[in-house]
Amino acid sequence: MFLTFGLKDFFDILWLALILFYLYRLMRDSRSLNVFMGILIFILVWFFVSEVLEMRLLGSIFDKLVSVGAIALIVIFQEDIRKFLYDLGAHQRARSFLRFFSLKKDTELNQAALKNVIMPIVMACLSMSKGKVGALIVIKQKQSLNDIISTGEVINADINQRLIENIFFKNSPLHDGAMIIADHRIQAAGCILPVSHNLDIPKDLGLRHRAALGISQESDALAIVVSEETGGISITRAGEFNLRLSAEELEQILTQVMK
Repeated sequence: MFLTFGLKDFFDILWLALILFYLYRLMRDSRSLNVFMGILIFILVWFFVSEVLEMRLLGSIFDKLVSVGAIALIVIFQEDIRKFLYDLGAHQRARSFLRFFSLKKDTELNQAALKNVIMPIVMACLSMSKGKVGALIVIKQKQSLNDIISTGEVINADINQRLIENIFFKNSPLHDGAMIIADHRIQAAGCILPVSHNLDIPKDLGLRHRAALGISQESDALAIVVSEETGGISITRAGEFNLRLSAEELEQILTQVMK
């Protein structure tokens, strides 16, 4: 038979290579590379046995394993699949495409109003940093945090420096949880966040940092952490840490994400 190789076949192979390369990077970052390589070897052996050698008995066994293994892979790699889909949806072009069809327009604050929202957060974090008072503040972006808000106490108050400091005061009943800021208001406090199980987190970072990383991995929210041990101010966003921030750096980042 005469084998033809057209432009469609070229793009078919190209897209497959790009998908495999992206999966390779995803597995490498999550320390699941060995499992990923094992799956590729199994698929190659299955293809060789079933299609090349045409061994019916082994081929039928491999077929059964593949059909059951697809469900097992979803269970094993559920966090990686979630991260893949989140990264896909959070891509700048995808978000621009969705905003094009959105009927709701974003409300932007002018510079003066934005400064009145940001500065109380910055000053409260700076004050708590000097006093080594632990704090965890989550700032909502596009994705809803209603499920997180429901785990705490609803406040629905204007952003105020003294209010933030009082909530995270060591004797306050809400100081151990997270504060949620959404739509330029303090929506809730004492909220429970998902904790990240990433093994690459430095050992000197505590549970607040793990919770901050967890919410940034599962949503597009930004989380501010004030360390109770060192007083350091950190930010997590898109599953990454930005440690030991100054007040100016914190203000600059908040200006970018809250405008």
